[in-house]
Amino acid sequence: MTDEQPPEDLGHAGAVVDKAIEYMAGQNIAELSIASALLGGAMAVLARSVADDAIVQILNNAIDSVRRGELRQSDKP
Repeated sequence: MTDEQPPEDLGHAGAVVDKAIEYMAGQNIAELSIASALLGGAMAVLARSVADDAIVQILNNAIDSVRRGELRQSDKP
């Protein structure tokens, strides 16, 4: 974990993604298709932005979060 502050535009980017998800769901696109498309797009952005080792670290962090159940905990009210 780093002490870096998140980018100022992160909230805006998140809101745009949320709207895109809402739109796709309204178009009756399956959740798995939406998630796969978003992940593929995110991977493409990362590939243009950071080194492969950084992408691997990001993915390993995500895998660790899944294994710890952190994603499922965020679904609970």
